[in-house]
Amino acid sequence: MNYFEVQDRRLVWRNHGETLFVDPWGPDSLRVRSSVMAEPEDSRFALLDPVPFEDTEIRLLSERLAEIRCGKLTARLEVCGWKEIAVITFLNQRGEILLQETDGENALTLRARKFEPRLGADWRLTATFRGMDGERIYGMGQYQEEYLDWKGCTLELAHRNSQASVPMLQSSRGYGFLWHNPAIGTVSFGRNRTTWTADSTKQLDYWITAGDTPAEISLHYAQATGFAPMMPEYGLGFWQCKLRYWNQEQLLSVAREYKRRGLPIDVIVCDFFHWPRMGDYRFDPEFFPDPAAMVRELKEMGIELMVSVWPQIALTSENYEEMRQQGLLVRAEYGEQIGMRFVEDSMFYDATNPRARAYVWEKCKKNYYDYGIRVFWLDEAEPEYGTYDFKAYRYSMGSNQQIGNIYPQCYARGFYEGLRAEGQENPVNLLRCAWAGSQRYGALVWSGDIMSDWSYFRRQVCAGLSMGLAGIPWWTTDIGGFHAGNPEKPEFRELLIRWFQWGCYCPVMRLHGDRQPAQPVYRKDGTRVLNSGSDNEVWSFGDEAYPILVKYLHRREELRPYVRELMRQAHEAGTPLLRAMFYEFPEDPACALLQDQYMFGSRYLVAPVLAPGLRSREVYLPEGVWRNVDTGETLSGGGTVTVPAPLEVIPVLERIGAD
Repeated sequence: MNYFEVQDRRLVWRNHGETLFVDPWGPDSLRVRSSVMAEPEDSRFALLDPVPFEDTEIRLLSERLAEIRCGKLTARLEVCGWKEIAVITFLNQRGEILLQETDGENALTLRARKFEPRLGADWRLTATFRGMDGERIYGMGQYQEEYLDWKGCTLELAHRNSQASVPMLQSSRGYGFLWHNPAIGTVSFGRNRTTWTADSTKQLDYWITAGDTPAEISLHYAQATGFAPMMPEYGLGFWQCKLRYWNQEQLLSVAREYKRRGLPIDVIVCDFFHWPRMGDYRFDPEFFPDPAAMVRELKEMGIELMVSVWPQIALTSENYEEMRQQGLLVRAEYGEQIGMRFVEDSMFYDATNPRARAYVWEKCKKNYYDYGIRVFWLDEAEPEYGTYDFKAYRYSMGSNQQIGNIYPQCYARGFYEGLRAEGQENPVNLLRCAWAGSQRYGALVWSGDIMSDWSYFRRQVCAGLSMGLAGIPWWTTDIGGFHAGNPEKPEFRELLIRWFQWGCYCPVMRLHGDRQPAQPVYRKDGTRVLNSGSDNEVWSFGDEAYPILVKYLHRREELRPYVRELMRQAHEAGTPLLRAMFYEFPEDPACALLQDQYMFGSRYLVAPVLAPGLRSREVYLPEGVWRNVDTGETLSGGGTVTVPAPLEVIPVLERIGAD
């Protein structure tokens, strides 16, 4: 009996009602799909059409053994044991094992691909691979954990405020792996095995690639899921933001003050609740009486205006009844049709529904874009359900449990396609979440509503590196953190300075936060509306901080040509701007676990100061010659050095001879 068949360039295995497809999917890459009692579907949640690649072959070696090769990557399928289940082993061009499914373990009769039926629904799926000694796992998106290597960790495959599950990893063994499934679930990178779980799904679907360097894996992934656009010029400089500029004159006065002081600024942000009701998608005329004039004055100063857009539609919104009647809202499976209670009850619009995306964009085009606004802040992109009960909601694409992780990608897609239809060449929109493929829709992800403290600061360094390794090159944070920062307190001022210095060496440099104490805001009739925070401009943190912050504003301007080049590399090759040390130095074992220093591109080694009171820090320098950009001192690599870090300096070492 022959278990295998060939369909054009596809290898197929069938038995026990399971059908398994293995397809070439771009250079050195394969796509694996499996389903029970059905042919696998070609769902394109993140994957694009594969890049043409001719170096492929299929070999049927026996009735129970077959191989499919795509460039450097080979999948060997062997029918094992009396259960006659095909077990997949992936090998590189040297015949070395990269990744291997678990087999039946003899009498244990375990299954690497386990479809557990859910009565009345589809399947609960687990996919299990052997643990490999010494393997390190990087990427996976943004988690508020102080880890770079995820080996030994369990991660939730779900989005939350400040958590973005992007299930793409890079392994130290020389492969990249995308779990091409937007279902809610978990992954456990155990010592004995790696187990991926989808709570509800129709099929198994993953993509795997082989690469001799991390950069090669990044390129293959971007070819498979899309490249980021080229960052517009206003994305290379400084962005000013706070919670919240609550009226037109206040926002303009801040922009004018930056210009009066001769300080560089590219973008200023009008944050949330500038609208009458959530979901109205327009300025409140009491506080913003002439948006067109506001935008016009800002553009004359060379400043772009970004406006916040939320996906929540309040039950009191002027658009709620029409959107409910047209089926453009997320649906609660049980109980009241309420997704979040903040200021007032609301439900999220269904970004997975093309009609809903078009509806929201048309409102924003009329009330923002037509005034000259070209940059949008797509907040609440997870979306942020009040209880994160993932079983409780349904979209047009399916249940939240089955497809919910794709929501932020669809949210970005709606505005990207709307802007492109208006002729904007390279849209960029700020989002609080992402999933695989978000990068191709111009998603600039920021790390959410994090606390203003040192432990969260350290976590953001890991998060930014992990997002880049997961294929999201555009990433940023709220400089200084979001919650609980008081500009009058010396301890916060030190944190803000250190964070601001680090922000100079991030893909986008953006100052934001809900500074304390809160400032009440009232309508003319005395009705109280959402608070504004305290001042959050570079002159708001005292006489000692101001010249330091100004120094790094000007340094960012000096770096503009270099940042532009890094953005071009991200656009053309999928390389992150923030690069873990091993990414640039994969042959140096000392770089494998370094997570408190990184490379900003290939030229600058950045070592942020991540604890209070420190005025020097240790830095590991790989082989080569390095120059301290502040002191001019030249250092030889190949070991650890102590670098001075007075309050006015973030240690940065330039790699002599780098591009």
